[in-house]
Amino acid sequence: MSVQRASRLSRGTLTLSLAAACFTPALGHAQDKIPGPSTVYSNPRASSSDPRVGLKPGLYDAGEAIFGLEKLASIPKPAGFAPGNFIPTVTPQIELPPANQPPRPPSVQFGSTNSDLAFSGNHVFVGNYNGINFYDIDNPAQVKLTTSLVCPGGQGDVSVYGHLLFMSAEAVNGRLDCGTQGLPLPEGFVPAQAPPRPANQAEETPEAERRPRTLPPADTNRFRGVRIFDIGKLSSPQQVAAVQTCRGSHTHTLVIDPNDKENVYIYVSGTGTVRQAAELSGCVSGDDPAANPDTSLFSIDIIKVPLAHPEQAKIVSSPRIFTDSQTGNINGLWKRGNHGPGTQTTSGTDKCHDITVYSGVGLAAGACSGNGLLLDIHDPVHPVRIDAVSDPNYAFWHSATFNNAGTKVLFTDEWGGGGQPRCRETDPMNWGADAIFELSNRKLKLASYYKMPASQSDLENCVAHNGSLIPIPGRDIFVQAWYQGGVSMVDFTDASRPFEVAYFDRGPLDAEKHGLGGYWSVYWYNGYIYGSEIARGVDVFKMTPSKFITQNEIDAANQVHFDILNVQNQPKITWPQNFVVAKAYLDQLARGNSVSASKISALGALIARVDVSQPEAADVAQLKTAGAALDKDAAQAKTPADAERMRALAAIFAKGGAAHF
Repeated sequence: MSVQRASRLSRGTLTLSLAAACFTPALGHAQDKIPGPSTVYSNPRASSSDPRVGLKPGLYDAGEAIFGLEKLASIPKPAGFAPGNFIPTVTPQIELPPANQPPRPPSVQFGSTNSDLAFSGNHVFVGNYNGINFYDIDNPAQVKLTTSLVCPGGQGDVSVYGHLLFMSAEAVNGRLDCGTQGLPLPEGFVPAQAPPRPANQAEETPEAERRPRTLPPADTNRFRGVRIFDIGKLSSPQQVAAVQTCRGSHTHTLVIDPNDKENVYIYVSGTGTVRQAAELSGCVSGDDPAANPDTSLFSIDIIKVPLAHPEQAKIVSSPRIFTDSQTGNINGLWKRGNHGPGTQTTSGTDKCHDITVYSGVGLAAGACSGNGLLLDIHDPVHPVRIDAVSDPNYAFWHSATFNNAGTKVLFTDEWGGGGQPRCRETDPMNWGADAIFELSNRKLKLASYYKMPASQSDLENCVAHNGSLIPIPGRDIFVQAWYQGGVSMVDFTDASRPFEVAYFDRGPLDAEKHGLGGYWSVYWYNGYIYGSEIARGVDVFKMTPSKFITQNEIDAANQVHFDILNVQNQPKITWPQNFVVAKAYLDQLARGNSVSASKISALGALIARVDVSQPEAADVAQLKTAGAALDKDAAQAKTPADAERMRALAAIFAKGGAAHF
């Protein structure tokens, strides 16, 4: 195993687009564009009669509410990770709480925390604060545990590529050797007293939730960064590299350069306290660039991984993607604070929490604490910031997803840090929500907010979290985790009017105590939806037809197959030009007014006649004629989405009888 250390000398230089300087000047040079707090649509809260309201609590026997989905399986966490049967890792107390901190309410722990998911072939890899569990999903209704890899270090964010598995570690209990014994404190060590909270600082502010923590004494056996495992033999994974970073790795993103077949790249988002130079050479603390120009804040790290020699993985650049293009100030974006009366207190932009890359369009979207960023990644080692936005309703920019066309970006806000109840009846519907932006000419414009609409209790941590696209052609549909708010599927095809199309929810984990739980990540993979549930394990769902989604649309989505899926390395989805997909487009057109009901019925009957082993030549000719008419009529469609559906349907019809193969 090799250990690569970060070096400030390897810091890359970020080239800023001139367009980045064209921000609204209200915040000074190249700060960010701030939309008004109430100028766009937010979906309404569901009524108290929603089936999700008031569900019975319980760890494994909670009440459940479901619509548009069917739960196929629930797989409990295995020994070493499960409630009451997990391997405790040694995390010594290095800091006492502030003297003026009020007592916290009673809480309960449910084993070690499940986190993110990655997929390869017939396996899902489930990250955990204690390591990774490998599951065989060849039969999604009967998921089987293959391997448990115990390797503490917090987060456990995972990605997979070929025979390599990548894992993030940020906690101070991580060891280079994956040991569970922690790192002993020096004899006579006395925990530090945390500074008192300012009298005017509410506990739920980003400063309270994410303030830098006191570090333990330096120890060169500590690991905070990205681990790389060889999983060529799934039953016996081997750590082949451990790339140290100055802030650890809260999350990471696998980046594939289509012009580089020899390497893959890892974008590292570290949110932890900067390490001491005595523990990792080159690390520099300090949030004032004027006093500490080489500070390890205000950057991301980029790791290059040679596929033939992953043990040689190392940091090759640390671009300053928050730099003000006019002044050169590396602290060039949101400085932390509120946006005026009635607005959120937003974290400062000195880090990214998560970055989603979409190589198919050469862009990345960075959720970077105080800002949402748009990056050009054609040169993956030197990303270029081309736009940045802020929002008075956002506390902490958390994650991002493009729509498949690359014309929208959905950002999430992790108000409350993920551990707080933020979906109560009294919580604003545009706080802790998704913000949906339209993307045109490489500029972001806020279109709407979406929040899981069912009110949750004070015992249920709930806020927007990780999700993925559902590959229904002709629509932009996103399935998403909301912690104990459950699973929600949103249609954002019309970016200005998102609405819920399916859901699943359970009651609180405990009837009296607060406990961290619910879904961390919920992702679609090859016809099924997998949810990493923090406290319990893994749940598997499939879509069912409803008034919002037809069976034809589900069948069309299931035409898509991935060999590998790392959701933050967003794949370009393509659909076969066949009649399965054509029927989905017809169902969608039937919901609108661009094509008459009689014509839709006639086209459906025509498909049925042609979709046979030996169609009549006259029917094939009629199909092609109908396709040409649809293509022409698309110019008069009532909505842009209908126009795209009509053109896609016309392309299928143009193939005539070959379309059903």
